[in-house]
Amino acid sequence: MSTNPGQTSGQPRRLEGKTALVTGASRGIGLAVAHRFVDEGAKVLITARDQDRLEEAAADFPAGTVLTTAGNSTDPLHQREALDKVAAEFGTLDVLVNNAGTNPVYGSLLDLDLDAARKITEVNVLAALAWVQAACRHPEAGFTDGGTSVINMSSVSAQAPAKGIAFYGISKAALEQLTRSLAVELAPAVRVNALAPAVVKTRFSRALFEGREEKAAAAYPLGRLGSPGDVAAAAAFLASDDAAWVTGQVLTLDGGLLLAGGFA
Repeated sequence: MSTNPGQTSGQPRRLEGKTALVTGASRGIGLAVAHRFVDEGAKVLITARDQDRLEEAAADFPAGTVLTTAGNSTDPLHQREALDKVAAEFGTLDVLVNNAGTNPVYGSLLDLDLDAARKITEVNVLAALAWVQAACRHPEAGFTDGGTSVINMSSVSAQAPAKGIAFYGISKAALEQLTRSLAVELAPAVRVNALAPAVVKTRFSRALFEGREEKAAAAYPLGRLGSPGDVAAAAAFLASDDAAWVTGQVLTLDGGLLLAGGFA
């Protein structure tokens, strides 16, 4: 079994025989999703920019369950290389998880560098669309043969204003609308859904809780911040046949934060 810290005894095997591609998966949420998928029976290709970090991450998986391909998530050549590798090694692609994201700025919208805004849009929105296009057009991946799934990684910052990371939230709101639009266009062959976590304890979000985790967690009715395993469990559901009649939905994972009037 893999070393996923969120793994529980008696893990279901809902993804037996399925294959998945997870972007931005050398650490954090993406890596947890990959572990959960393997724990449930899938084979997974993980991508990220740093090959060494990818290889280090892959070493924790059972032999033969994971492949790696390093590259920039916005690069069409990287997308094709990853899909070629899935087709060559696994045969077909069943699940695409668009997890790669970026937020290089913090501050007000009035002070936002527009080049940074363009970069955020490219990575968080356009790259997700590009991966879906590439998967659907790949001659051997079989992604439009039916029974396949896209999972886009959004954020609660798409649903309520988030101080300091407003444009990140704007990009995720666009991703949620992309999710709904693709769900209609690609049905019935491909289901398309999104996950919208609140603050999850990862390196990516540590500026939002580091040094004040207890205070940050107090805003959540369930009394804690999220873990990568929380998001991975929801992703496994959406990827499985248990969600066979679910498409175009955004599943919010926030420990009750928004209901209590909080924000990310």
